Amino acid sequence: MLTDAQDDLTAQDDPAADGGQEGTPGGSAAGARAGARARLRLVAGWVTTALACLLLVFALSAPNQIGQFTPLVFVRIPAEGLIAALLALVLPARLRQVTAGFLGVCLGLLTLMKILDMGFNEALDRPFDLVGDWPLLGDAVDYVGRSYGQAGATGAVIVAVLLVLAVLVLMTLSMLRVTRLVARYRTTATPTVAAFGVVWVICAALGLQILPGMPFASKSAAGVTLHRLRQAEADYRALGGFSKEAGVDAFRDTPGDQLLTALRGKDVLVSFVESYGRVALDDPQMAPQIGAILDDGTRRLDAAGFASRSAFLTSPTAGGGSWLAHSTLLSGVWINNQQRYSKLLASKRFTLNRAFQRAGWRTVDVEPGLSRPWPQGAFYGSDRLYTAKDLGYRGPTFNFRSMPDQYTLNTFQKLERSAPDHAPVMAEMVLLSSHSPWAPLPHLVDWDKVGDGTVFAGMPEAGDSPSVVRDQVRAAYRQSIEYTLSTLISYLERYGDKNLVLVFLGDHQPAPLVAGTGAVRQVPVTIVARDPAVLDRISGWGWQPGLKPAPQSPVWPMNQFRDRFLTAFGSRAQPAASPSTPPH
Repeated sequence: MLTDAQDDLTAQDDPAADGGQEGTPGGSAAGARAGARARLRLVAGWVTTALACLLLVFALSAPNQIGQFTPLVFVRIPAEGLIAALLALVLPARLRQVTAGFLGVCLGLLTLMKILDMGFNEALDRPFDLVGDWPLLGDAVDYVGRSYGQAGATGAVIVAVLLVLAVLVLMTLSMLRVTRLVARYRTTATPTVAAFGVVWVICAALGLQILPGMPFASKSAAGVTLHRLRQAEADYRALGGFSKEAGVDAFRDTPGDQLLTALRGKDVLVSFVESYGRVALDDPQMAPQIGAILDDGTRRLDAAGFASRSAFLTSPTAGGGSWLAHSTLLSGVWINNQQRYSKLLASKRFTLNRAFQRAGWRTVDVEPGLSRPWPQGAFYGSDRLYTAKDLGYRGPTFNFRSMPDQYTLNTFQKLERSAPDHAPVMAEMVLLSSHSPWAPLPHLVDWDKVGDGTVFAGMPEAGDSPSVVRDQVRAAYRQSIEYTLSTLISYLERYGDKNLVLVFLGDHQPAPLVAGTGAVRQVPVTIVARDPAVLDRISGWGWQPGLKPAPQSPVWPMNQFRDRFLTAFGSRAQPAASPSTPPH
């Protein structure tokens, strides 16, 4: 400790401390060594104290978004630091140590929360939810394992555990050390704390800011903590009204012979294109290439007798959490967090899948990313669930350890649509080739050669690895979207007929690294059909002709799609009013 180092420094003047007599060669050498050790301990003590102070300043002043880091953030005076110093000056020794330990643990937890916020802001464009996001940490480990291998996932878990322990221990030790220092040098610390307190009050009264939104007199640590606790409380209270919200359902009791009457005899495929967000159509570095794919696809499909209409939906999530978007679209309820999702799964909400099932369709759920049991699937009401194992893929895996979208579509075609007299099928399908980390990517092959997927052998080795793509992430994202869109267009050309209706949409915008921080949460949505009567039913929607929605195309909250779809293709009765804007 600092006091030990100072005691050692004074001890070098004491001949007894040298273990020898002054003036003797042995004593002189021993004294020199003792003095060197004392000076080294003194320097080490001051360095350790300085590092402890810096660690506490970091905990009190650091933002929770990587993009807000700047040296000026740490120039501010944190009110919480002044209060801690004041407590060190006025509390008795034993109570002072207990208080310092408690505050150290609290600061450690605050730092860990900020680290989680940084990760979630970078991945999902939102801070960590203290109530509902804990299960997502397991999903993050799964993502690392699928993208970088099991060794990478294991290493990530080990690093995370060590980080948690290190932050809690070091923050507590730092608070204890600095508290002892303040108490030991009370005569110097008291006027210093008072002076900083006066400066803080003056700066707060005048509203002085280092940068816009960054006051010199900081109380961000307490403010962030209080805000997050209030938000958690508000989210918890909001769950109380979820059952009432989900219970408002104009179609729940509609007889099957009145549902989806305009689609009788049609196969309806609802495909979620992973991370297909509006940025793909608006960003000047991506829009020309992706727009060209969609424009060319529109021309090709028009030549094949198809027509299409496109618009935008507002997703409840960004960067990840695809299941929140899937459940929102299919249930007609806004599902923007894990708590609402869990409540939905426990409810009896009428899904779009169940509507088709009640109306006589065979309903299937195609989930190529599932490699383990998925009891949640029972909520949606599909007659058959196809997981990765059921799809029988034998080829190499690509990004996110996934099979190519072409294989997923081709296998669905063989399993459900190949028989000429097959019953009408409604399929919900997830397409994963555009899932981050967006490399390596497959490329299209002849549909007749897809087979069991071994035709894709060699493609992952010829493409970029996830580690290489980090430097070209936006280009990799664009290429993955191009691949999936091209695959869907090619599928329609090869297997589309007058009885096929395709609805494809993005589930959410990509991560902020691609879409930008705070980007709108809009995703393209398109309906394609060869039968003109299908698109006539949505003529009043105002959607843009073609596969590419125009910038001025309508934007609906994703939870409105179910009711509008069921209304357009069933009876003309209007459903109960859905919220015009997503709930918060």
